[in-house]
Amino acid sequence: MYGKLFEKFENVGNLAGKAWQHSINIDWIEQSNIKDCSLHSFHYQQMFEMLFKHLLETKSQFGSFSHSHKLHKLLEELIAYTPFRTDKSKYRMALQVITVCAEEYRYNFLIDCEGYRDSVQIANELLTALLEFEQADRDSP
Repeated sequence: MYGKLFEKFENVGNLAGKAWQHSINIDWIEQSNIKDCSLHSFHYQQMFEMLFKHLLETKSQFGSFSHSHKLHKLLEELIAYTPFRTDKSKYRMALQVITVCAEEYRYNFLIDCEGYRDSVQIANELLTALLEFEQADRDSP
């Protein structure tokens, strides 16, 4: 599913290409028999982070992004520095949960997989909006 969403970035040599790589990993994890969601959370957070940073690099007036790994902070930057608009309060908690789960993966802590999956469902709505925003300039004359 995610690989298909990011297909246009296949083997692209920038941050969008890195997002595609993480999307492929997520698809593989979802097809495997891995019950723990921690590996999924790491790649999902990275996929989102790379997409945010790609959008900030290509669509902001500054062409740059912060070094933050916190997805809710990157969303705030995207809203502040690009024409992208959304209700950030709708996604704030889900993005925080995803960020925390990815951090917990790095330290081998147990993750609340049910809460994580709920956050992914919410964040997938934002993912769709971000990919539409990314495509918008390409479609206009």
